[in-house]
Formats: sequence, structure tokens, C-alpha cells
Amino acid sequence: MNFLSTFVTFQNLHEVRRLCHWGPVIALSVIAICSTMAILDSIIWYWPLDTTGGSINFIMLLNWTVLILYNYFNAMFVGPGYIPHGWKPENQQDTQYLQYCRVCQGYKAPRSHHCRKCNRCVMKMDHHCPWINNCCGHLNHAYFTSFLLLAPLGCSHAAIIFIMTMYTQLYERISFGWSTVKIDMSAVRQFQPLVPFSVPAFAATLFALGLALGTTIAVGMLFFIQMKVILRNKTSIESWIEEKAKDRIQHYQTGEEFTFPYDLGTRWLNFKQVFTWSGMPKGDGIEWPVHPKCHQHTLTIEQLKQKADKRVRSVQYRAVEDYNGACCPLSKGLQTFFRTPCTEEPRIPLNKGDTILATRVGERVRGWFPRRCVEKCHYDTAASDSTSDKKVN
Repeated sequence: MNFLSTFVTFQNLHEVRRLCHWGPVIALSVIAICSTMAILDSIIWYWPLDTTGGSINFIMLLNWTVLILYNYFNAMFVGPGYIPHGWKPENQQDTQYLQYCRVCQGYKAPRSHHCRKCNRCVMKMDHHCPWINNCCGHLNHAYFTSFLLLAPLGCSHAAIIFIMTMYTQLYERISFGWSTVKIDMSAVRQFQPLVPFSVPAFAATLFALGLALGTTIAVGMLFFIQMKVILRNKTSIESWIEEKAKDRIQHYQTGEEFTFPYDLGTRWLNFKQVFTWSGMPKGDGIEWPVHPKCHQHTLTIEQLKQKADKRVRSVQYRAVEDYNGACCPLSKGLQTFFRTPCTEEPRIPLNKGDTILATRVGERVRGWFPRRCVEKCHYDTAASDSTSDKKVN
């Protein structure tokens, strides 16, 4: 037990259930396929026991696999860190600057947000990632970003192995005679490989190559996105809040000057807030170092202003068609069917005559329904107190 705890610390046994989700299943399958095929193809292409280069190649391949899995499982099981249920600031006067979470029955600390999937308020929430079936936040941001870096590097190495294996096996062959195997490389001794490179092996290598290249591009792009916000000491959500703050100031011509409070001035200082030698980020997830012009609640005050603005500018719609909440509503037309969001966002059933308030404030039901099922009301009822209204994003 002590041996296992040095690698992954489970908050409780229920955390293991995070593996039972399509995201981790697909991610771990891609890792398993690329790693297994790369190891087998390394034996065929560059036998590790004959040359120093072969040994280094094989050790590096195993190293990528171990590091990728280590950071992946830590990102999943360490988790982002959660605000305790019923949390409130020590100074009661600070509650006027904070949002209250009805689900967690407590206040949201600065930089925290409530995740519908985790059903908790998450410290310094960046986003909920389906590939780790957990949120990316304060405690696991470094592990998650390290995984995003290591996965493309490991897949790039694997892709080189796949390409070289197929090249050396097909080199100087007049036809696809798969009964014999020759490896024409001066750096490697001629030998009969333990794993014959047959037609199925060629197909499997080609498939693994496609996975490796696709992962390198897709995950590599995510890494650059994450590093962009980390070097500014932001999260993806906070970047969006800052953008809306500038739009709000410009729209109302208030003359305010919004300064993002958590940018410490240099990329290196911002970088060290997430990446440390101990592996744990700086701070307790509640209080944060801030810009000299700001204070702990600069961002939360801006969020409250944006919530109030959303309430004023909310739009009311009325349902003109019934909708049963189907995931892919083919009965609503092909255009609606193909434009259905490919997410786990809940579908909201509608009955003809229902009123829907499009807003992000107040008691609400988040979700999606076909746009053709509603029409905008031509009168101002945004301030209506009707308890039967459904409020959505």
C-alpha cells in the first residue's frame, strides 16, 4: 500500500470510478496502442541490445510512457482542489464581494467556480476536461500541463519509429512478399526479428502512426493554449472574464480601468505560481498574490458587475414547438440534427407556451434546446417574477 501511495494518492476509493468514462477509456487506449506498437516496432527496426543507439531509443520510449502515465493519473486523481462545503471568508464583510453557491451552501472563494460535472466549487478552475474526467484547477494544473507537453513528445518519437520501421521493412522489396524479413541498416546487425512484420503488423503500425500524428497535433495545440494563460497567471475562464470586462466598460463608457489582479508582472513569476520543484503549486487556493493596484476581490467584484449586467440584458423567449429532450432531434430537421452540440450538455424539454429566460444569473437550468422551437418575445419581460420560467444560458 505504501508503494502505491507514492505514485497516486486517492482522496477516497470512489475516485477510481473516474476511469469508467469514455474520456479516460479513449485516452488510455490511445496511449496503450501507441506505446505497445512503438515497443514492438523498436524491436523490429532498431534492436536495443546490439547498439548504444538502440538502447537509448528503447529507454527513451519507456521513459515517455512512464512520464505520460504518471502525469495523467496525477492530473486525474490528485484533482484540482475543492472549496469546503459551507465555506465563508473570515471577515464577514467580504461576503458582499463574493458569489454564493446554492449547491455547495457556501461562498465561492476568489478564482473558484462551480463545476456542474464535479458538483463542487473548484479552486482556480480552468475547465472540466473529459479526457481525465475531472477538472483542471489549482492542485493539478501543473500535472495536466506536463501531460499536454509529454504526450506530443512521446507520440512524435513513436511516429518516427513507425515511419522508420515501415521504411526499413519495405526497402528494396519488388513486391509485397511477406514471407521473409530483411532489415537493411548498417548500424544494426542482420537478424530474424522476434516479431515478424506481416501484413497485419503493417496495418497496425499504419493505424498507430495515424493516432500518434493526430495526438501530436491536437494535444500540442492544447499545450500552447495552456502555456499562454499560465504565463499570464490566468485560467481559461479568467481570460473570458477579462474580455467581458473590457466589453462591459466599452459598452457603458464607464471610464473604468480594469487591471487583471493575478498577473505578477513577469512570465517567470507567473510560471512559478504553477510549476514548483515540489510538484505542488504555491498558495492555499483561497488567497492569492495580486497586482499592486488590485486587492483580493478585484476579480470577484467584476464578476458581480457582469452578473448584474447579464440580468439587465437578459432576453425572454417563448416555446412555439414541443421538444422532448432528445439528444439528437432528427424530427426537428436535418439542419438542427447536424448542428446539435457534441457535448454532455443536458437537453431541456419544452412544452409549447413555456417561457425561457436566456441569462446566466439567478436560479436557472443550464442546457440546450433547438433554436427553432422558440421565438423571441417582442415585449420586455426580462424582469418578470414568474416562477414558471425556465432560465438557460
